[in-house]
Amino acid sequence: MNSGLRKQTVGDFIFNITNIFVMALIAFSTIYPFWYVLVISFNSGIDTLKGGVYFFPRVWTLENYYVVFKQKEILQGFQISILRTIIGTIVSVFFTAMVAYAISKKELYMRKLYVTLGTITMYFGGGLISTYILISKWLGMGNKFIVYIIPPMFSFWGVVIFQGFFREIPSSLEESAKIDGANELYIFYKIVIPIAKPALATMALFSGVGHWNSWFDNYLYVTSPKLQTLSLYLYKTVNQFSVRGKSEFESFLGSSVSVTQLSVQCATIFVAIFPIIMIYPFLQKYFVKGIMIGSVKG
Repeated sequence: MNSGLRKQTVGDFIFNITNIFVMALIAFSTIYPFWYVLVISFNSGIDTLKGGVYFFPRVWTLENYYVVFKQKEILQGFQISILRTIIGTIVSVFFTAMVAYAISKKELYMRKLYVTLGTITMYFGGGLISTYILISKWLGMGNKFIVYIIPPMFSFWGVVIFQGFFREIPSSLEESAKIDGANELYIFYKIVIPIAKPALATMALFSGVGHWNSWFDNYLYVTSPKLQTLSLYLYKTVNQFSVRGKSEFESFLGSSVSVTQLSVQCATIFVAIFPIIMIYPFLQKYFVKGIMIGSVKG
């Protein structure tokens, strides 16, 4: 028998039971709101008004999703959000990685100044009004797709995550490449990027979720319906009926009589969050490793 094993005491048993209970409560509190939205979205809106629908749909229907997808705005918003998320994530991840790779070099001229200025941006911003004037007026990005890509392209917090990973790369790899005639750009794309998958996946997840969920920049800088994102459409759907009243909601529904404001809102919410829920499991193994590296070494 292994002498290293200690017999479980009453205190250990109570601690384990309490720990399991608390963790289960936290997990339930996190998961149930999503599950409830899904249940309501598949349940008849009229039946939902009767109450008692908590864990499973009582009257199954796809009418709520039919009402959502028959709106041209949501299909247009889907396209814009997908384009924004893909392009914005790629640009943001690689640009931030390039900056982090340069700052991770101690021989970089004025490196301390760059780090100091970057750190300041993590705690202080220019303010809403000055940011709006800069982006919309001076830079001329208002009502243009590029306003979704350029402003959120860089995050110094991402630099911190990347730096921790880049410092783990043996300097001998870069020295060997330089002996063979490789320049910094070649080393970055051919050596550093391929072995930095955990950090890249971590930043891609954060950047992708941020782009997909972002609605305020669309609300602030863009007035063209053709550039409306799915998140802004969700915002309008959740808020407009309670503000404008029952008549507009009935006009929105048309001939659909089995749905309600709540059921349409829940269906819209689930449509908006479904892509992120599906992508996250594939990046989870890289996500944890990338965060630990950045937190320990950053």
